[in-house]
Amino acid sequence: MSTVSTHVLDAALGRPAAGMDVVLTSPDGSSTALRTDEDGRARVDADLPAGEHTLRFATGPWFAAQQRATFFPAVTVAFSVPDGEHAHVALLLSPFAYTTYRGS
Repeated sequence: MSTVSTHVLDAALGRPAAGMDVVLTSPDGSSTALRTDEDGRARVDADLPAGEHTLRFATGPWFAAQQRATFFPAVTVAFSVPDGEHAHVALLLSPFAYTTYRGS
């Protein structure tokens, strides 16, 4: 079973990015809407097809809700999910920069 999770951290404030909307798009074009929890995490436990997926993080609306400016209205991360594996995509975010990596 292939699954995906994400963890978004507000690096500028040193805390989880709770309440951020995220959309997972699968290779077949189907999508799943997610929202990060109080710890900045979201997870899809459904069996996902192997292949290239994307996560689109709604960073602009999330920063706007906090009355903070940002350069990035959205962050889109494309990644490959091997058959039968779990992919964890971490996003470290600040208003004017971000980085991402495959976590565990």
